[in-house]
Amino acid sequence: MMHVLPILFGALFTLATAWSLGMLLLRNLAPSFDAWERRLLAFIAGSACLSEIMFALSAAKLVHRGVLLAVGLASIGYAAYSGALRSPGKAFEPLGLLWRWVFIAVFAGLTWYAFFNALAPEHSSDGMAYHLSEVSIYQHAHGFPRITNDVYANLSQGIELLYLFAFDFGRHSAAALVHYAFLIALVFLVLSYGRRIGRPAVGVAGAIFTYTCPVVLRDATTAYIDVALAAVLFALFYLLQVWDESRDPKLIVPIGILAGFGYAVKYTAFLALPYAVGFVVWKLWRARKPLLGPVLVIGLSAAVMILPWMLKDWIEVANPFAPLANRVFPNPYAHISWEDEWRSYLSTYGLHSRWQIPLEATVKGGQLEGFLGPSFLLTPLALLALRFREGRQLLLAGLVLGSTYFSNVGTRFLIPVVPFISVALALAVANLPWLLLALVAANVITCWPAVYGRYCTPGAWQIYELPVKAALRLQSEDAYLSRDPDYNIVRMMGRVVPPGGRIFAIGQNGTSYLPRELLIGYRSAANEVMQDILLTPLVRDYQPALSLKFDFPAREFRKLRVVQKGSEPEDQWSMAELRIFEGPNELPRDPGWRLTAHPNPWEVQMAFDNSPVTRWRSWQPASPGMYVEVDFPRPQPASSVTVEASDEMVNTKIRLEGMGMDGQWSTVSDHPVISAHPILSSLRMAAIAELKTRGIQYVLIHPGDFGADDFLRYPAAWGLRLAGEENGTRLYRIR
Repeated sequence: MMHVLPILFGALFTLATAWSLGMLLLRNLAPSFDAWERRLLAFIAGSACLSEIMFALSAAKLVHRGVLLAVGLASIGYAAYSGALRSPGKAFEPLGLLWRWVFIAVFAGLTWYAFFNALAPEHSSDGMAYHLSEVSIYQHAHGFPRITNDVYANLSQGIELLYLFAFDFGRHSAAALVHYAFLIALVFLVLSYGRRIGRPAVGVAGAIFTYTCPVVLRDATTAYIDVALAAVLFALFYLLQVWDESRDPKLIVPIGILAGFGYAVKYTAFLALPYAVGFVVWKLWRARKPLLGPVLVIGLSAAVMILPWMLKDWIEVANPFAPLANRVFPNPYAHISWEDEWRSYLSTYGLHSRWQIPLEATVKGGQLEGFLGPSFLLTPLALLALRFREGRQLLLAGLVLGSTYFSNVGTRFLIPVVPFISVALALAVANLPWLLLALVAANVITCWPAVYGRYCTPGAWQIYELPVKAALRLQSEDAYLSRDPDYNIVRMMGRVVPPGGRIFAIGQNGTSYLPRELLIGYRSAANEVMQDILLTPLVRDYQPALSLKFDFPAREFRKLRVVQKGSEPEDQWSMAELRIFEGPNELPRDPGWRLTAHPNPWEVQMAFDNSPVTRWRSWQPASPGMYVEVDFPRPQPASSVTVEASDEMVNTKIRLEGMGMDGQWSTVSDHPVISAHPILSSLRMAAIAELKTRGIQYVLIHPGDFGADDFLRYPAAWGLRLAGEENGTRLYRIR
């Protein structure tokens, strides 16, 4: 059990530091709040402040345990010394006896499940795959290294920086406990909101609906970030309601901070800022009060939280909104086709129709990765809350802040609106106490962890167990995590691959437990190129089996380019090799040639490298006007140009353009002669050689990967030798 102490210290020290910073921020606002309101809002506002401090430390490469201890102790010490930790303020009326014991019983029972799941070794898919994987990298590097081979590293990571603070002391489980603390804060904020509006029963019911929601409880006990985002957005809503009552100008700064912190937590919360600005502007306009000052303060406070992430992405990957908006900010680190495919999948999750979402998101949870619980089938009933001012405010906030949902229809992306719907649903029937109590009872029964497995889809994301022994480390972390195949694979790689070794895999989770560099096929442009190279020997349509030859009378050129005229919809344009001839002789590639392409100029060299396994690709649907161009250092005679391409390009229509001595472009030929030249030799060794030149020493192949049987049968033909194996997944060493 001694192993639990660093975990608890890491989590509690992080929470205490954040809370102290928040109490310092809100210390002059005591008259506006109940004492517990102030404590809860201080934790969330202070988390934003601590996250910003961690950003500065990470940018300066100062993430060392001693520095973190100093930051935490200084924050806690100064808050105590200054008296900021005292919580004066008005007190709400106590809860009625019935509702008090209903809340205590439900909260205690679910906390027993949730706490031990959060304390147990972290093994959530995304937590292991990238939330804590990036945190582990930052901790090892003492700050932000430049990461261009993982698109997830370019997302805003406001909560992950809190995890980084905790991770340095208590590793993975400390981070998960920090996330769970946001759920506790959210539940009590919902409870406090009901008391603030004079409806404590609504607060209790809304808090229970939120806490018992299966996807909320599961998410909160992992190192995900969705529940933390829900807490931030509800705290923003709460502060706006308090400001509306008091019109205290001192609240404008924390409102702006939380509005910006929403974006820093997750891009989908970008509407928090226009929501906050719109709310304040509307209220001030109706009261005929000045608008400019408060709007500027909110905007500047939010910018402090938002701009660092945009600047980081601009510096590292030339795109302030990375990994999105790659059409607007073209860059060599993320392909447009990847973004298009990612967006397409997230908008459907493989569902045949969006009419499937209500049942999938509430009671099934198989395809949408989690479920809200049957009570949320009653969401339309929440519209009855529109007859109350508070109901209109809740539903408006939920509608605005949840309007990005259809960009990602996973159930987790509904978590930020759960507290708004929960309170509105309770408010809708608040005048019928017996009905509200019946709804709470039905919700608790149907959403109890021991019950919902009876109706949800098998395998749906949920709390399955009560891992007390694992949480208390009476069962070793390794033994508990060994139930996860991904963990066993990364443990095998950690044993086999020496420090500094680089591994390529088409896909793999669990990387937060891997102290080696693993490049995953879909996570960056460079990785996608390596995956394309690796698959070329296995996919005939990728191989350069076509020649498209342009013949023309010999003449001198300053530039030559092959231009796309048209293609099948959604087809990409690719080119394995572009060869220029003078008579029967190919012109040798001159280092003075200036090569470019539109789009994707960064990979054009692959059309001039004499390798049959590399190719330049547009990485977006082909369209007229795309080109690959050679700019000669001096006038260059030429009489023919050959484009080597794959069978995928059989329907592609291209033309050859040239720039003569007059500096004008003209069409040289638009009718290439097409001939087939099937590749008869094996390209396996060439593909592995290309990966080796890109710094790869190992290749990980899962049984379900395309071509896995070929690697299993012919490792020598690939130039590989088996280095390790785990449950059918093979790790090969490049010879």
